[in-house]
Amino acid sequence: MSIQQVLGFDYGEKRIGIASGQSITCSSNPLATLTSKNNKPDWAAIEALIDEWKPDALIVGLPYYLDGTKSQMTERAEKFSRQLEGRFQLPVHTHNEALSSFEAEQFLHDKKKQHNKQDIDKIAAAIIVQSWLEQNT
Repeated sequence: MSIQQVLGFDYGEKRIGIASGQSITCSSNPLATLTSKNNKPDWAAIEALIDEWKPDALIVGLPYYLDGTKSQMTERAEKFSRQLEGRFQLPVHTHNEALSSFEAEQFLHDKKKQHNKQDIDKIAAAIIVQSWLEQNT
């Protein structure tokens, strides 16, 4: 089966940015930022987005250090990707997301002076999806 529709995740312990992407147009769009509940992902909200968008695959950004080594956050994002795969029975691809949040902040700064972390997280997810699509389709 070819991958046409994906959902991407910028995983964080407090918030998870989510974006959609399409391989046909090689484009991504920020969708939402979910707030974690009791340090756990909002699985019901994630399930609702998966039901709505019906992705062929999920993309999870992995935050590596610039030298390519893993951090504690990398391991947490890997755990999140395994949980996604187990819960939703969809292929999960990971993607190095180094600097995606920085890129999102720069993008927002160029667009407007006021921005919040929810905007940054969902735009970072869109950057992750866009980068994955460009490398894999």
